[in-house]
Amino acid sequence: MVYCLCNRTLDKKRRNSLTKEINKEELLVQQEYIEKVKAINAKREQMPLAHVHSFGCQQNVSDGEKIKGMLAQMGYGFTPETAFADLILFNTCAVRENAEDRVFGNIGALKKLKEKNRNLIIAVGGCMVQQEHIAQRMRKSFPQVDIIFGTHVMHTLPQMIYEKLSENRRTLSIPESDGVIAEGLPVIRESKVKASVPIMYGCNNFCTYCIVPFVRGRERSRRPEEVIAEVKGLINDGYKEILLLGQNVNSYGKEYDFGFAKLLSELDKIPGKYKLSFMTSHPKDCTHELIDTIADSRHISYHLHLPVQCGSDRILKEMNRHYDTAHYLELIEYAKKRIPKVALTTDIIVGFPGETYEDFLGTVELMKKVRYDSAYTFIYSKREGTKAAAMPDPISDEDKGKWFRQLLDVQNSIGEKAYERFIGDEVEVLCEGIGRTADGLMTGHSRHGVIVDFNGTRDMIGKYVTVRIQKALPWAVTGELVSVND
Repeated sequence: MVYCLCNRTLDKKRRNSLTKEINKEELLVQQEYIEKVKAINAKREQMPLAHVHSFGCQQNVSDGEKIKGMLAQMGYGFTPETAFADLILFNTCAVRENAEDRVFGNIGALKKLKEKNRNLIIAVGGCMVQQEHIAQRMRKSFPQVDIIFGTHVMHTLPQMIYEKLSENRRTLSIPESDGVIAEGLPVIRESKVKASVPIMYGCNNFCTYCIVPFVRGRERSRRPEEVIAEVKGLINDGYKEILLLGQNVNSYGKEYDFGFAKLLSELDKIPGKYKLSFMTSHPKDCTHELIDTIADSRHISYHLHLPVQCGSDRILKEMNRHYDTAHYLELIEYAKKRIPKVALTTDIIVGFPGETYEDFLGTVELMKKVRYDSAYTFIYSKREGTKAAAMPDPISDEDKGKWFRQLLDVQNSIGEKAYERFIGDEVEVLCEGIGRTADGLMTGHSRHGVIVDFNGTRDMIGKYVTVRIQKALPWAVTGELVSVND
């Protein structure tokens, strides 16, 4: 077997041609490759099957939906089992080390499948392989991988697959770029009820612990008219919840003088019965205007996910977060004042390099002041290429583990009572499936993003219902069905 290794990282002409928004001509070229692959697949005795697995965040899941859309146009069906697949594609995450370890383990396990089926195509893309050292390790140590592609060339997947099918070419495509936007890619959505809509890509914040700006590129917003048209189309197609995605949605639209609060306001005007939610908000760009927009809206979720990361001003400065605890707490108090029973969640890192126990106790105290509904807590994970990776880190893993468990205990004690404030309320819930708290219950989320289990039937899935809350659990509430609203 002859491989042609095309490391486009070194191709300066191609790198310089990558503009912020991929033009229609380049997308038409990829459409031609789609048709070529489709013609090859049409000659097979059976429809070829693809297995696509996206690791990590909601943005990766959204990218995976576009990957499936392109594969479907190329004539592929889909299978949840790698053993039955003709093409296996892992869409990877780089935020935490254990996510990378899982990917390497899964790729290693595919070696036997490749030995059994030499025509099997294995592709690995996404944030993890956008890191040059990871891509080169994969190229050298995992010869079973045929296609390795970064975050900025996902739209060229049809060309890479065609080159593998027609020329048996092995491809490494990791161009250096500030990031691109490719509009109009086909999508196969995971749900018929809820849909994710990226409104921007990349990040300019360069928090010292975070690899995202290096693998996703700089901030770039989709044009407002593109976002509004997509959301309007989804609502017209019957979708009941729209999740707006961005690494920092609060900085959306700066290049268009069309900020995030204005975008939300425009989307809220679209006729129909639906809910708008978003993630993730950066505290440095969160404003009273945004909070007011949520409070005065008809459709926007009363849930604010505002990652604080740490309750020590010294560590926040070391993290390059550009706010202090006083500013953060002021935003929280304003949100509590303006948004009825606002649901508050956060992200917290324990054991950042140089963090002391006194710094950690500042996080504990902030958690007690805010009283989050839930918190996503992580022990610091070193990421090669970030500033924090070079910082002295004298605290032992054992101590970090103790702090982590202490923080969980505090949040659990708060969370046990957090949802009691909803007892007796009648809330509107989007029914999404079968409940988890007891047999015979259905489940969904309220406008506050709270899980609600209630007595109902399967034909309610995808509909809004009203539920009277009777009991609060640490992770959900349960109640009695009052009415079906649509």
